Amino acid sequence: MENNIKIFYTKTKSDYELLDTGEGQKLERFGPYTFARPYENAVWNKTLDKKEWEKADGVFISGKAGAKPVWQMKNTEKTKLPKSWVMSHGDVKFYATPTSFRHLSFFPEQASHWDFINTEIKNAGRRIKFLNLFGYTGVASLSALSADADVTHIDASKESLTKLKENQELSGLSDKPLRILLDDCLKFIEKEAKRGNKYDAVIMDPPKFGRGPKGETWKIEESLPKLLQGVKNILSDKPLFVIVTSYSTDSSSLNLGHALREVMSDCAGIVEQGEMCVIEKSQGRAISMAHTAVWKAKKIIL
Repeated sequence: MENNIKIFYTKTKSDYELLDTGEGQKLERFGPYTFARPYENAVWNKTLDKKEWEKADGVFISGKAGAKPVWQMKNTEKTKLPKSWVMSHGDVKFYATPTSFRHLSFFPEQASHWDFINTEIKNAGRRIKFLNLFGYTGVASLSALSADADVTHIDASKESLTKLKENQELSGLSDKPLRILLDDCLKFIEKEAKRGNKYDAVIMDPPKFGRGPKGETWKIEESLPKLLQGVKNILSDKPLFVIVTSYSTDSSSLNLGHALREVMSDCAGIVEQGEMCVIEKSQGRAISMAHTAVWKAKKIIL
């Protein structure tokens, strides 16, 4: 049973839609605008007509032979794309912004985790201390914050943390307890362990490769075991959940599940691993975007 693969996808309504995929691309709606981006795993034909794809407001062109990757926007006097625009999911609002890394400042497939985080914290029956490692622009943190958790958000990018603060204000959550820190995640959890600080719930979205604010090197195959053990060391006596996701093509959800299950072996709970998916509108298919594993505490029935 522990090797079962689960499909994680979002059922709630959102400002986002995956319209179509195929031929190495995906066509998506972000609020009022549509974009075509590379999706190398789409090794099948597109479903929608070519004319539908040509209506995209923006197309991301990957750099080849040393060329810089760029967005090609359909900007005219009548259809001038703003630099950013407001999106929403549940009670949380955030800005969508096209970046040079082909993303739009958040990952839509993470929405199933946003819903899980919000629901589990609301139903916990106690005040939850929530930690977001590699938190990016913070929609997961704001989902926890809107459920009245005490939230700590860590990222090595000043730009991402600035966007988080903007999203917090936009969501009307500025009066909620959100601690925002620019730090290397491994170093942070080591310091928290020494300080004796504990957390009830953790989400981590480590990159395949990255650098901390002081040039610290992160390689997922070398650093993930240290990260998971470090997280275990700062969990409270009554942990609620632990979530790990990965966009590394070298990883798999089974591997994440095995690693998380080993670390959490002495805690009463279950691990589910699987694919983070978005339902494609044109065919109704579940399209995998990332790997994930989730440890969740078993509820005690008195």
